[in-house]
Amino acid sequence: MLKRFFFLLLISTLTSRAQSSTEVREIIDKVNTYWQENNPKLGWAFWDIAAYHTGNMEVYKLTGNEEYLKYSEKWAEQNEWMGAKSNKKEEWKYSYGEKDDFVLFGDWQICFQTYADLYEINPQEYKIARAKEVMEYQMSTDKNDYWWWADGLYMVMPVMTKMYKITGNPLYLKKLNEYFQYAHSIMYDKETGLYYRDAKYVYPKHKSVNGKKDFWARGDGWVFAAFAKVIQDLPKKDPQRKTYIKLYQKMAKTLVETQQAEGYWTRSMLDPAHAPGPETSGTAFFTYGMLWGINNGILSEKKYLPTAKKAWKYLTETALQENGKVGYVQPIGEKAIPGQVVNENSTSPFGVGAFLLASCEMYRFVEKKK
Repeated sequence: MLKRFFFLLLISTLTSRAQSSTEVREIIDKVNTYWQENNPKLGWAFWDIAAYHTGNMEVYKLTGNEEYLKYSEKWAEQNEWMGAKSNKKEEWKYSYGEKDDFVLFGDWQICFQTYADLYEINPQEYKIARAKEVMEYQMSTDKNDYWWWADGLYMVMPVMTKMYKITGNPLYLKKLNEYFQYAHSIMYDKETGLYYRDAKYVYPKHKSVNGKKDFWARGDGWVFAAFAKVIQDLPKKDPQRKTYIKLYQKMAKTLVETQQAEGYWTRSMLDPAHAPGPETSGTAFFTYGMLWGINNGILSEKKYLPTAKKAWKYLTETALQENGKVGYVQPIGEKAIPGQVVNENSTSPFGVGAFLLASCEMYRFVEKKK
């Protein structure tokens, strides 16, 4: 207990004043080293673990730490640079599925983000061969409803922009817009600028326990982070870039209004009583997206930095544990669940990935202020 007290005192001291980039870097290394040392079994290429690697690759880009790079390289090699592994195209599906025939399901495609990043570092065609095969087959079909749930936007939108940058194939941007427009049409709420997790949660068909619109924080975190990643990679002259920026800015405005005093966002964003208490994965994705917008001149520092700072205080003082574990991550699911226990021991790879993304943007922010 005494060690925990002094740890919290140290973190509180750091966050109560302007942190240096060295101090933020220490937090990044503490979190990432803890995760990698405690997860030597690298696991599959499905979304939960693949989302961690999107954060790990951002940390590598920031730090140049070769151990972090090797961790993602070994994971990619273990998974044969593939997502779902079926080679029978006539059997490929994109409804929810964890088996190898769900090749077109976005949760099996997020791994391509990391493969593309690894290709950019050391271009070797085998690293993106499966990504090209899968995505180009998908784009050859006449379907546009591949992204039917909010998470899918983070899983695959950045794949499309990364693969465009590598290949120069304009079809990636054309289909990015087509697929997004479908997702937007079934999940978007004009009043708030937020996205329902999927069509079955749209109000008033579905309501929170207190009869309100039920926006799931992690679901909207996926979307907000996806916008940041896509805006970053889209060509400046792309005709859809302004649309993404406008939607992203509208979301940011609502995030300021729905943040809790303690810095986090509750699992049901407009109904804190639905599933009260801290939650890290949604909060970290929002923090990442907001700091990215500030760092890139798309969000006003004056307006949005106070929100980002409060969220960062929560992430480093409450979510971050003394040993480097990131806690208060809602377990795998698709909604805010009343009564579900989320505490300091609740951690998951995707939550750590989100924390790392937020930390990298905080580092960049502090560096710019030197």
